[in-house]
Amino acid sequence: MSENKDHYNRGGLFAFMFSMAFVFAFFFYLVVINKGVDLAENVIDPNAPAAATGPVFDITKVTEPWVETPEMITYGQKMFKTNCAMCHGDTGKGDGAAGAALNPKPRNLVEGKWTQGDGIINHFKVVTNGIPGTSMAAFGHFKVADRWAVTHYINSITENKSKDDPAKVAEFAKTAK
Repeated sequence: MSENKDHYNRGGLFAFMFSMAFVFAFFFYLVVINKGVDLAENVIDPNAPAAATGPVFDITKVTEPWVETPEMITYGQKMFKTNCAMCHGDTGKGDGAAGAALNPKPRNLVEGKWTQGDGIINHFKVVTNGIPGTSMAAFGHFKVADRWAVTHYINSITENKSKDDPAKVAEFAKTAK
């Protein structure tokens, strides 16, 4: 008979060894040499202070939020766009996307007569308590200063400006919660 020899597939062994060497070389390239792919995603931390846009307005530092200032109006505009524009529209004309499905339709805040009385005190009450029997929700869960800011923004875009006496507004504001 023939001698006792181990017979194995030399071609298969060489193919396996080449495959393993290639895999290890490829992983070494990926981990050590390759810099990765730059997707050009500029991730911005929303909590980081905005240095390029100027000083940040801090609503908590305002001692008299019922006094209308340009900063309060700008802050109120941001609050309005976040919470009110979906129904009242970006410009406050009652043409928001969510407002199309509501009955009655959201009020045009720019034109028309106020249904709950004019003046900044009544506007603040509506923002705080909403309007029963309508789709106007109550935002009493917002901080008082935030509600005043939204009220100032609404007063800045309306054609029917508030004629309230500032002393009465200040008196009311001290009791408003």
